[in-house]
Amino acid sequence: MRSIFKGSMVAIVTPFSDDGSIDYSALEQLIEWQIASGTTGIVPCGTTGESPTLSHDEHGQVVSFVVKQVNKRIPVLAGAGSNSTAASVKLVRHAENAGADGVLVITPYYNKPTQAGLTAHFSAVAAATTLPLVIYNVPGRTSVSIQPETVAELARIPNIVGIKEASGSIDQSSAILALCSIDLLSGDDSLTLPLMAIGGCGVISVVANVAPRKMAALTKAVCKGDLPAAEQLHRELYPLCRALFIETNPIPVKAALALMGKIRGHLRLPLVPLQPENKAKLERALMPFMP
Repeated sequence: MRSIFKGSMVAIVTPFSDDGSIDYSALEQLIEWQIASGTTGIVPCGTTGESPTLSHDEHGQVVSFVVKQVNKRIPVLAGAGSNSTAASVKLVRHAENAGADGVLVITPYYNKPTQAGLTAHFSAVAAATTLPLVIYNVPGRTSVSIQPETVAELARIPNIVGIKEASGSIDQSSAILALCSIDLLSGDDSLTLPLMAIGGCGVISVVANVAPRKMAALTKAVCKGDLPAAEQLHRELYPLCRALFIETNPIPVKAALALMGKIRGHLRLPLVPLQPENKAKLERALMPFMP
């Protein structure tokens, strides 16, 4: 199965209204801005979309809304992960019924499965759908890392087409690409250029929420072999990459979008607003990207 998940894909935020409900009007505007800016895919209901505090009904509604709004103009890779295999299967089946183009499935968190458990989990989820599946490895969030040998084993399953690698390790990514043929997407914005330089095909990006044109241009430059242009864009984006992770994601990116007038910036507990001293640092990094 050929993957369509490449370039600059945005891990889109979930905007909330003043009463805490999902602000679908703001989400619609964010989607249209992303598509107009050259973003190559929308990834709803991931970590950046505050999936841990969305109810199952809300999760399904957001995925359905995004699929309908995008209307096949670019791919939708729906977040569908859980630390329960049965729950992940349910989310994946909903995404398929909603018309998503693929699913992003995180390594189970908190219960810390072994590599054999990870193999069994992803095999079961992949067997439950005809959609292409992208594994999401982010040990800083889950406390478990999928090893390159496990990725290689899973890559034999036809509809496991990619991995979002957010371990922060170039060696990890290099080992994966040496062992198997799988599309590798950066899960760390500041490592997009290095990972694409060793054979990655793009990024699932937090920064693209704020600077979609620049991030799309960076991935396109690498694909064209224009390394000087890619290096220049990397240097321009790097301070913003750092600032958007000054506190736990998505606290800073929602603050940035609020400063840009794109959303109200509300979060759901246990996330709280950006600390004042960090907001000042974010404002400085954001200045070159303000409309």
